[in-house]
Amino acid sequence: MPEIIELPERPYVGVRRTITMTQFGLVGDRIGEIIGWLAERGQYPAGAPFFRYDEIDMAADRLVVQAGVPLATPVEGEGDIFADVLPAGRYVAVSHHGHPDQLIGVTDSMLKWAKDQGLTWDMTEKDGTEHWGCRLELYNTNPAEEPDMNNWDTDLQFRLKD
Repeated sequence: MPEIIELPERPYVGVRRTITMTQFGLVGDRIGEIIGWLAERGQYPAGAPFFRYDEIDMAADRLVVQAGVPLATPVEGEGDIFADVLPAGRYVAVSHHGHPDQLIGVTDSMLKWAKDQGLTWDMTEKDGTEHWGCRLELYNTNPAEEPDMNNWDTDLQFRLKD
């Protein structure tokens, strides 16, 4: 069952790509690289790596997605690894245990729940593209420790409009 939570601003580093639904590896495969880049600088993740959806156009199969790693303190980016912050605010959150392929259904249920509650997302739509203020999938399971994706734990956090 979704819940509304208040989250502080959270620094992170990440990479951004424009992809299709079948190209998540282009960003997801960079998470290990980002963690290694941080370790070289004496920095370590302060939470689960995530995907942040900036733009979604399902009709055109076009997504602008970030792969990010949260930090306890900000660092400067380098090359295509950039530094940013996840905005503070109220988020609708839900946890999921199971294969990431099931997240489409979990997301649909969460969006319906929020609509039924009369909630408004931090999102604008223009020409069929959704532009999200902060829409996250946080991957709590380390694939090196649990390779069976059916046993993964994922949190969804979608920011509400102020």
